[in-house]
Amino acid sequence: MDPLDILENLDKVKPAFQPIVSAVKHTVIGYEVLGRFQVENDWSSLGDFFQDNDVPDEYKVEVDQHLLKLAISQMLDSGNEGLLFINRNARQLMINDGEDFLKTLQAFVEKGFAMDRIVLEITEHDFDEDFDQLAHLLIYYKTYGIQIAVDHVGAKSSNIDRIRQLRPHILKIDTSLVRNVNSDVFQDVVQTLSVLARRIGAKLSYENIEDDHQLYFAWKHGGHYYQGFYLAKPDFDLPINDAMSLDVGDKIKAFVQREKSMVEGRYAFVVSREEKVKKLLSNWHGPEKADDFIELVSEAFDEESFRLYICNSDGQQVSSNFRKHNKQWGFERDQIGSHWAFRPFFLENTMQMKTWHKGILSDIYSDIETGEIIRTFSYPLSEDCYLFVDISHDFLSESDYLLFQ
Repeated sequence: MDPLDILENLDKVKPAFQPIVSAVKHTVIGYEVLGRFQVENDWSSLGDFFQDNDVPDEYKVEVDQHLLKLAISQMLDSGNEGLLFINRNARQLMINDGEDFLKTLQAFVEKGFAMDRIVLEITEHDFDEDFDQLAHLLIYYKTYGIQIAVDHVGAKSSNIDRIRQLRPHILKIDTSLVRNVNSDVFQDVVQTLSVLARRIGAKLSYENIEDDHQLYFAWKHGGHYYQGFYLAKPDFDLPINDAMSLDVGDKIKAFVQREKSMVEGRYAFVVSREEKVKKLLSNWHGPEKADDFIELVSEAFDEESFRLYICNSDGQQVSSNFRKHNKQWGFERDQIGSHWAFRPFFLENTMQMKTWHKGILSDIYSDIETGEIIRTFSYPLSEDCYLFVDISHDFLSESDYLLFQ
């Protein structure tokens, strides 16, 4: 595709609109604008044109501006009040100090198109440019009500500080990474981004959703917006809810029921393990006899556990580790006196157990010693001592409700 051919035939350049669906209302709330170019009777993506480093920035800006004007005009003519997601390369955006883009929008404000309906997408890779200048420009745009989205977020963990500084409205995550990279690694990245989003007040948007698994992943990991061919393909007309290839509401209902079933399974697991401990509480005679007690407890938890120990409310271990090796239990007495209050949530969890007199099942995590994914069940033995039962990975893997968070 010859760049000059595109530039000289802007009448053959047209915007396509890909719907973006709200997790709150399950309806189309906006569109990402994608460029198309007519070649004979077919319409081809302009993606290669915009990504070609040999194409002058001025060419790309002219085509981008043409697409923007057509897209907003079509929105106004149709009376559609949705959001408009616009992709821009940072280097091209900063030509003429970013005024070209702003002036185009201001012209449409006079026609009734509010600037807060524009979501400006900047790819995280663009942070490699002059970030200070880019951040200054984007913050300036925000004063006009323009929303800022960072696309392909998480591609570079070193940009976390820059994202915090910019405080965008939306973080866009590419769900194709669910299939293409180690799922555990990607999930860790997403959890980090979820925390970041909460800290800065940003919404998570998941794009490139192409199957049911990816939609479930987006829903389960805090997605506020969904986008992808699985939901609806780009169209020259402004697609509305009827254009979606599936009923998002029905899908979400199924996800909710699945998740409720898993939560109920974990709750039933905790209750049954509480009952096991309660039956043995008459044998608890204080920290001086802690090893005797955990040896007794191991018989009740032989199927699910590989390690037991007891700590006081300050996080100091008052028992040995009672550890299973090759199906045989044995004491690790060198662990007496170890301190564990530095662990996240230790003090909060022990206070909850003390207050409510109930057991707690931890999130899944990797055991430092074995490297395996495990959970820990804990239960209050007294006002000051707490039993910790580490659940083995083999046992977790037998039940989805325990293996997945």
